[in-house]
Amino acid sequence: MAHLRFLDSHHHLWDLQGLSHPWLQEAPVQMHFGDYKTIRKDYLPTDFAADTAAFELVASVHIEAGVRSGLQLQESQWITEMHAEHGIPDAAVAKAALDQTGIEAELERQSAMDIVRGVRDMLFPPGRLHAQAKVSDSNLADKNWLHGFSLLSKYGLSFDLQAPPPVMAAVAEMLAEYPDTQVVLTHCGLPLDRSDEGRENWRQGMKALAEQPNLQVKISGLPMTDRHWTEESLRPWVLETIDFFGPARCMFGSNFPVDKLFSDYPTLISAYSRIIGGFSDAEREAMFVTNAAGFYRLDISD
Repeated sequence: MAHLRFLDSHHHLWDLQGLSHPWLQEAPVQMHFGDYKTIRKDYLPTDFAADTAAFELVASVHIEAGVRSGLQLQESQWITEMHAEHGIPDAAVAKAALDQTGIEAELERQSAMDIVRGVRDMLFPPGRLHAQAKVSDSNLADKNWLHGFSLLSKYGLSFDLQAPPPVMAAVAEMLAEYPDTQVVLTHCGLPLDRSDEGRENWRQGMKALAEQPNLQVKISGLPMTDRHWTEESLRPWVLETIDFFGPARCMFGSNFPVDKLFSDYPTLISAYSRIIGGFSDAEREAMFVTNAAGFYRLDISD
């Protein structure tokens, strides 16, 4: 599989000896991906390199990994050090609590780090991201959070968005107010409700989001919503997502090591590759490599 070029747009790293990650080190919390005791240990660049060894990994993007509040800048510094030592990752999406006092100064400091390309902040607190999520329970109803979001474009930072179907329409309306902010929807919008009604709600929400030209989408994290997945069970969700957004606005991510709960790396990424096998060579290269490189401003030239 060495011929398979892949830019992993969504993975995590953590060093539990160096930084505090409450969800990994303290009492387990309820997560939409279930029991995660097997990943409550270090996941370092060497571990990621071992998992990805079967591929031509063009580059990778670390997504903030739930460090304790107040350690966001330290996480970015650690990632900078990991890049210098191991060449992994190539870019980072930092944690930023957009509703906090002093957020502009923090965004300025994050944007000054060469490795940081964007930020992530959950719309819902831990344990509240579910199929019945409500806008009134989210940060979309918080003026302070919206102010923080409005500052991202000023500092050249993109936003990694995690938005389940019940709030997609409201998110689409919000994004229309900030057309200069580049946003990527993660995990295909987390289609947790697999009933017929839930699937239709997902479709309608994805259509609304796809109308926003400043939004792209990551095809990632699907095993979290389909824990006993097969290539055929993933296929319709992947292909419908591409149908909504088009090949020019889709990228793929492994979500490792979280998706390691449900698959090894070669099995998952090879399944994604086969699912998009009907697209042209240029479209597959765009979705597997160049779209993410452009979004995260990565130089992948030889």
